[in-house]
Order: sequence, then C-alpha cells, then structure tokens
Amino acid sequence: MRLLVDGNGTRYIAESQYEERAIPKAAGFRWHPARREWWTEDPVKAMRLIAHADAAVATAIRAGIASLQSSVAASSANDADVDIPVPEGLAYLPFQRAGIAYAASRRATLIADEMGLGKTIEAIGLINQSTDIRTVLVVCPASLKINWQRELERWLVHPLTVGICNGAVPDADILITNYEQLGKVPPKDLDLLIVDEAHMVKNPKAQRTKLVSAWGKRARRTILMTGSPIVNRPIELHSLLTILDAGAWPFWPYAQRYCAAHQTRWGWDLSGASHLDELQYKLRSTLMVRRLKADVLTELPPKRRQLITLSSKGYSQSLKAEAKLQERVDEEREALELERDLAEAIGDTEAYGRAVQALRQGVLATFEQMTRVRHETAVAKAPAVAEHVVELLESVEKVVVMAHHHDVVDALCEALVEYGVVSLTGRDSQAVRQHAVDTFQTDPNVRVFIGSIQAAGVGLTLTAASTIVFAELDWVPGNVSQAEDRCHRIGQTDSVLVQHVVLDGSIDARLAQVLVDKQVIIDRVVDGGGTAPDTDAVELPSRIARKAVTTASVPEEQKAAIHAGLRLLASFDPDGARDRNNSGYNSSDSRFGHALAALDHLTDKQASAARRMLAKYHRQLGSLLSEMG
Repeated sequence: MRLLVDGNGTRYIAESQYEERAIPKAAGFRWHPARREWWTEDPVKAMRLIAHADAAVATAIRAGIASLQSSVAASSANDADVDIPVPEGLAYLPFQRAGIAYAASRRATLIADEMGLGKTIEAIGLINQSTDIRTVLVVCPASLKINWQRELERWLVHPLTVGICNGAVPDADILITNYEQLGKVPPKDLDLLIVDEAHMVKNPKAQRTKLVSAWGKRARRTILMTGSPIVNRPIELHSLLTILDAGAWPFWPYAQRYCAAHQTRWGWDLSGASHLDELQYKLRSTLMVRRLKADVLTELPPKRRQLITLSSKGYSQSLKAEAKLQERVDEEREALELERDLAEAIGDTEAYGRAVQALRQGVLATFEQMTRVRHETAVAKAPAVAEHVVELLESVEKVVVMAHHHDVVDALCEALVEYGVVSLTGRDSQAVRQHAVDTFQTDPNVRVFIGSIQAAGVGLTLTAASTIVFAELDWVPGNVSQAEDRCHRIGQTDSVLVQHVVLDGSIDARLAQVLVDKQVIIDRVVDGGGTAPDTDAVELPSRIARKAVTTASVPEEQKAAIHAGLRLLASFDPDGARDRNNSGYNSSDSRFGHALAALDHLTDKQASAARRMLAKYHRQLGSLLSEMG
C-alpha cells in the first residue's frame, strides 16, 4: 500500500491490494467505484496512514493538519486582528470580530454561538466586510423579521435597500422573509443566503428544509445561524450540513460514524451518537464558529436588553384603539401644560396651582385609560409571546417570563404547559410561591417560570435561567429593573439576556424603546406605591416633547411680533370670533391671552409661553390676517 496526494493537494488516495482494503476503510477513507480507489479530503484520516506516505506526501498531510488546527483555533477565537467597517458610534465586540473574520474566509459558515451573543451582528458584519455582497436573502421566524430590518438599518455601512416580505415581495437588495412565506419569493441568484434559527430546518423531509436547500444552491455564500445546532441528537445536524456543503457530508458515512447507525427489526436506528469529539473537530475545522457565553463573559455587560418587535398584522383593532387614545391624550396633556405655563408666565399663583392640579389629575386619568388599552393588547398578543418562548427553549434550558395581568399569566401558562411551567402571582400564598421558585430552580423538567411583575419582581432568586422575557411592561421603570434582577443576582454565572416582546407601533413598543435605549432609566430605582402610580415616577409615552416654559432670551423683534399676534387675537370678541370660524380662545386661554396682550412689554418667559399659544391658534390667526387684507 502507498499513500498519494492529487495535484491540487486536496485529495489523499490510498493505493492498495484487494486484501488490504480493510486498512483504508478503517482509517475512514471512502471507496470511489468509478475510479476504483480509496480517497479522502480529510488530512486527519490521511494521518492514520502516514506510515505509507513518502516524504512529500507526509509534508502535505502535516500542512493540512496545521491548517485544520488553525481553523479550529479561529472557530473558537475571542478576537481577531481585522478591520471591519462599522457605522459611526457602533463597535463590534472582540469575539464578534473573530466570528466575522471566520465567516469571511469561507463560502459556507455555521454561526453557532450561544444565544444572545449577537449572531445577527456577525452576519451583518460579513456584509460590511465584503465588497461583492449586493443581493441577500434573510430567512428567519416571523417574529424576528422586524428585528432583522432594524438591525440591518442600524449596522449596515453599504447603501443597500432592505425590505420585508409580508405577502408581497418588495424590490430590495436585502429581502427578509419568514419560513412560511419563503415559497412565495421568486427564485434568483444570491450573493448571500442567511438563515436564522436554522435548527428549524433539521427535518430533511419538511418543505421548509427543501426550500432553504434550494436557495442554498443559488447562493454564492451561505450562513446558517443557530445557538443549538444539535437539539437532541447528531442526526438533526445533517440537514444543515447538507445545505452548507453537501459533498463533504454524505449521509450514510455521517450516520454510521457519528449517529451510531445500526439496523433493528424495524429498520435503521439513527438516533444514537458516536465519535462526538471527532465530529466537533471536523465541524470547527471546516465550517462552524461557536463560542459560549462562559468563553466571552468578560466582554459582555451584566445585562443585555433586546426589543423583539412583532408585526402589527392581525392586531389592527388593538393598535387602532391605542393610537386613538394616544392622540387624544397628547392633545389633552398639551393643553394642560400650556395652561400651567401661561399661568406661570403672567404670575397668577392661584391659576398656576389649579393648572398643576389639573395636570396631575390628567396624568392619573391617562394612566387608567392607557392601562385598559394596554391590557387588551397584551391579551391579544399572548399567543405570539408563547410562540417566541417556545423558540427560545430550543436554544436555552430555562426561561423566566414576566407579565402584569393575571389573565395574561394564565394564557401563557396554558400555552406553555407542555414545557413544564410554574407561575407566581399575587393570588398565591407564600407557601405556593416558594414551591414555584424551588421547583424552577431545581427541577430540570420545569423549564418556564411565569410571574407577575409586582408579585414576582422582588425578593426572589431565579438564577436557574439567564433569559428573561417581558410579555408586558410596568409603568414604573424601576419595577422592570427589579424584575430583571430576579435572574441577575448572586449565583448567576451568565450574562442575563432581557427581551421585551412588543407589537410594532404599540404603546409598549415606545415604552420598551425608552428602557432599552436609556440605561439610566432602566437601572434607576424608582419608588411607586399603592394602587395609584406616583405621577413623578410614571413614564407616559407621548409623541409631543414636554415643553416647559424656557427662560432663554427672546430677541426684541420676536417679542414685538408675538405681542402683536396676541393683541390681534384679543381684539376680536371671543364668543363672536368662535361663532364665525372657531378662532377665539378657549375659556382658560382667553383670560391668559388677554392678560398677556394687555401688558406693555413681555418678559422672555412670557414671550415663550405666548409663542406656544400663538402656535396653538396659528390657523385662526392666519384667518384674521386674511380678513384684515
């Protein structure tokens, strides 16, 4: 027997006599019937027969082994000395740079970093790193489409358009679709195919797997992303490997080597596992990059927060009710704030006190109204939240879910009961609460803890999970932060991932954005007591910026113009003007407006307040100017 290497240095060939055939077979070589030879592209297998190689072939084998070892090291690297373009104000974490560098050197990559390490950013970083990626298809669960769109718009450095497939297929450089709609996307050649939560294509007989596989054949490069490439057994990984590089992972050799394949009276049993260290080495040396949170924990913040924005499709009634209320709330609050600021401007202490009290009462009324519509939205989206938790449970062992209302907690418990659920609300006795916590902490079959933010948000230890999902938000940011700390406390060894699942365009979406974007708000401790909220602690979403009276200097020519506008409105009889064109003041504005108009000179504070009033009545003022010619 002798061992040869082909001209490209990629195939090792074992020439042997018939009676020696067991030797290359035992080393893992494959038989090629047409060429009648034993061969492999794996230098590790070739190394087993190095005794049959001459000096040149032995050198080639050792060079191949060195290359594999370098690739294995890169597969788990926590940093890389590469310059990857990034938008101003953003930065890749060191291990993300390493992941991007690994993917950039390959046609096909399995990004298998543990959940929460930023696989999305690594995939986008590959687009930024490359100058030849211009057409991209992103396939992901429906709940992640909007998140992908926002991350792309945030991290991309190239001028590529981004579109979401929601029934219709938009004309975009980067198209985002979910698995269920993938069949509606017209076939075309791609520069890059990205498949998120790729463990969803583990079944080779499923239609989604066949569709993804077909797209993989049309793409120059492919990235599959999953934090759990093997959910239960090695056979589940084979479909992913076939999509990435079918030629390198033939089914039966894979099944026999790594799945302990054997025949039973009912057929082949492929549910086993064997030679797993060898499988991991081969994965890392060819196409897989994987880092665990424990590997890069020093680079991660203690708590990481994400918005999971669900499509508004199917929730139009709930969102219309929220939008209608929001518009009315904004108008009413703006009017109350103006009344307060005008009273302060003219020095009317009594009127100022009444206006402040009215504003406080308005905030409380707003709280009650918004609480009602937010409750209705939370109940409507509970099934979608449960679906998201199910997807998480394919990547993590345990999840904590926080909600606000009892019926939302109950709906989530019912939807997730098969995954082992315990719950904790204000309805439970102390003994029941402690049992729920102890069971979640110690029983591996209890994978979901569902609690109400108020009852489960303080005093508990839930460190068995490092992932916490908020199905609803509390008005008080401090309560949310306290609930997060049920997982982020002594005994927690992982960085905690906090996810807020919200509907696109909802009140909670705006509240959650404040929590995620403004760390100072998230981490502060805010006191809130009783059944009614402290109006100084409540964070009410508004489309209108709070406009307190400013003391900034107002130029004299502007003061004169403002004063003239006030006097013009005041010159008309309020009731008569309102009868004609609704141009009169309302009852409060009338008194303040006339008082300001009667002054000989406006101070800076008075001019600022008066300018806001004129903005409120700009249409009426324009009508009066037209009447005067």
